[in-house]
Amino acid sequence: MKKLHLIIVLYFCQINQENTMAGILNAKIPEGPLDQKWTIHKESLKTVSPANRSRMHIIVVGTGLAGASAAATLGEQGYRVNVFCMGDSPRRAHSVSAQGGINAAKNYRNDNDSVQRLFLDTLKGGDFRSREANVYRLAEVSNAIIDHCVALGVPFARDYAGYLDNRSFGGSQVSRTFYARGQTGQQLLLAAYGALNRQVALGNVTIHCRHQMMDLVVIDGKAGGIITRDMVTGRIEKYPAHAVVLATGGYANVYFLSTNGMNSNASAVVQCWKKGAFFANPGFVQIHPTCIPVHGTHQSKLTLMSESLRNDGRIWVPKDKTIAKQLKDGTLKPSQVPENERDYYLERRYPAYGNLVPRDVASRAAKERCDAGLGVNKTGKAVYLDFEKAFETQGKESVDRKYGNLFQMYEKITDENPYKEPMQIYPAMHYTMGGLWVDYNLMTTIPGLFAIGEANFSDHGANRLGASALMQGLADGFFILPYTLPDYLATGIGEPLPGQAHPEFTQASENVKQRIRDLMEIGGRTPVDDLHRKLGKLMWEHAGIVRSAEGLSQTFAGLEEIRRQFFRETGIPGSEKTVNQELEKALHMEDYLLLARLMVKDALHREESCGGHFRIESQTKDGETLRNDKEYQYVAAWEYDSSGPEPVLHKEPLVFSHIDVTERKYK
Repeated sequence: MKKLHLIIVLYFCQINQENTMAGILNAKIPEGPLDQKWTIHKESLKTVSPANRSRMHIIVVGTGLAGASAAATLGEQGYRVNVFCMGDSPRRAHSVSAQGGINAAKNYRNDNDSVQRLFLDTLKGGDFRSREANVYRLAEVSNAIIDHCVALGVPFARDYAGYLDNRSFGGSQVSRTFYARGQTGQQLLLAAYGALNRQVALGNVTIHCRHQMMDLVVIDGKAGGIITRDMVTGRIEKYPAHAVVLATGGYANVYFLSTNGMNSNASAVVQCWKKGAFFANPGFVQIHPTCIPVHGTHQSKLTLMSESLRNDGRIWVPKDKTIAKQLKDGTLKPSQVPENERDYYLERRYPAYGNLVPRDVASRAAKERCDAGLGVNKTGKAVYLDFEKAFETQGKESVDRKYGNLFQMYEKITDENPYKEPMQIYPAMHYTMGGLWVDYNLMTTIPGLFAIGEANFSDHGANRLGASALMQGLADGFFILPYTLPDYLATGIGEPLPGQAHPEFTQASENVKQRIRDLMEIGGRTPVDDLHRKLGKLMWEHAGIVRSAEGLSQTFAGLEEIRRQFFRETGIPGSEKTVNQELEKALHMEDYLLLARLMVKDALHREESCGGHFRIESQTKDGETLRNDKEYQYVAAWEYDSSGPEPVLHKEPLVFSHIDVTERKYK
C-alpha cells in the first residue's frame, strides 16, 4: 500500500513539474490563422491611458536600431524613458556597421516576392528552428518598416524611375533587400536617432551616455530597475523603473576575433540570466562569409564586407594546389589564372542559388576548400570574390554605383585594388541567434524584463539570412514592443516606482561594488586581451564553424584553465573611480567565461546539425546539415542555477501547424 501511495505521489509530482515547466516557457502564441495571429493578438492587448503614461518609467539599455527605435516610439507615446549607452553618443551603437541592407517583402521587382515567401525563406534559412508565428509576424511588419524609414528620411537607393531600388541576398531567389549607399545600418540608425532626439527635446526621453549596465534589480519577482557604472567617474548608480528593455546586441565577441567592435558585449544579458532570465539556444552562432581575412596578431575586429557583393561577385579558388601555392607565394596573380583552372565552387555545388546560398552554407564551403589546401592568401585562409565578369557585362560605372564605397574600403584596408584583382574574403564570427528567451510579447521569464533585437533568441532559428538583423531590430522596436509592453504595464497602473533605498537596490549595488573590488585586487600582470584572445581561439577551433562531440567535450578543460588564469593572473592598472578600459574588459571577460561554457554545453547537448550549428557527426553524404527533428525540434532554454555548477535545460517544443518541415536544399 505504501509503495502504491509513493507511486501515485511521484506521478502527480511529475505532472505538476511538467505543468510548471510549460508555464515557465509559455510562448503565448495566439490562436487563429497564421496571417491573422498578430492582428488578433494586438486587439487583445491591454493599453495604458495617455493620462497614465507619464507616470510609467521605462529603461532601455542599448541604442542600436532596436533600442533607439523602441525608446523613440515609447517616448512618442508619452512614457518616461531612460536610455543607457556605453558610447559618448547613441550614434556609436554597433548597428552602424551593417552595410548591406534591410529586407522587406515589397515585391518592387515584380519577381513573385510576398510576405509568405519571406516567411518561408526565413524559416528555411534557419533550418526550421524558430517559431513559425514569430517569423510570420516579422515578415508581415517588414513592409511597414520601409515606409516608416522613408518617412524618417533614410536615403534608400532608387532606380531610374525614382522608386526604391533593391537587390538580393543569400538564401533568397528574389530581390527584397533595400539599401543605402554607404552603410545602410548607419543611415537607419541616424533616422532612429533623429526620432529619439526629438523625444529628448520634448522631455520624454533622457539619455545616459557612457553608462554600463552592471546588474538587474528584481523586486518581488519583477524587473524593478538596473545598476549602472558611470564609465567616466566610476560611480555606481541606481535607476528604478516599471519595466526594463534590453537592446544590447549579441555575444559574438566571446570569440575575440569577430566583426563586432570591442564595446559590443554580452554583460547585460549574462547578468539578467544570472537573475532568472532563461538563455535560449546559446550555441546558435553565425559565421559571415564575406569578411576581409585576418591580417595581424593583435587584431580584434574583422572588417565586414557587405554580403550584397555576392550579387555580382563570383567566388572561386584554383582547382590545383600548385596554383594555390603560387598565389600564396605571390609568384602568380589571380588575374593570370585561366578560367579553366578556376573552381567556382558555390556555383558548382549549388546551381539554383550559386553565390547567393545562405551564410552558413557559403562559410562552410569556403572553409572546406581552404582546408583542402586551396586557400589563396599567405595563411591559406582566403578565397576570391571576383568582379571581372560583372565589369565585362555591366561596365565598371554600373558596378561602381552599387559597390564603389565597398571597393574603396577594401583598398584602404588591404592596399589592393579590387578593380584590377579580385577581393580576398574568409568567414568570420558575426551574428548570434541565441539570446534571452522571450515569449510572443518579447518578455523574458522575468516579468517586466523585455529583450529585443539580437539580445533575444531571435526569429532566425539556427541561421540568419543576410539583411534580416536590421529588419528584426526595427520590427521589435517600432512595431512590436510598443504594443506588447503596455500590456504588461497596464496590470500595474498606480504601482509606485521602486525607491533607490529599497533593500534589493542596496544589495545589488553592494554586489557590483564588491565584484569590481575583487577584480581590481587580483593584482596579476597578464592583460585581459591576452586571455580573451586565448578564449576566442579555443572557442573558434571547437565551437565555431564546425563542432564535434570530442572537440566540444575537450573544451571544458580549456575553459576552466583560462578561468583559473583570469582570476589568478589578470592585471588591471589604474583605479575603478575613473575611466578604466581594462576594468571594463575584465568585467566583460568574466561574463564571457560564463557564457562560453554555456555555449559549449548547448552545442554538445544538441546532437544534430542545423544551420550554423554544424556537428561533423551529423551531415548528409554531400556534407550538408542533417537535422534530427524527432529529438531536437525545440528551443533549448537554459536556467542559471546559482546553487549548482550546471545550468538546467528547459525545452519549448517547436510546433509547425501551417507549413511542412522539409529538408533544406539550395541545389
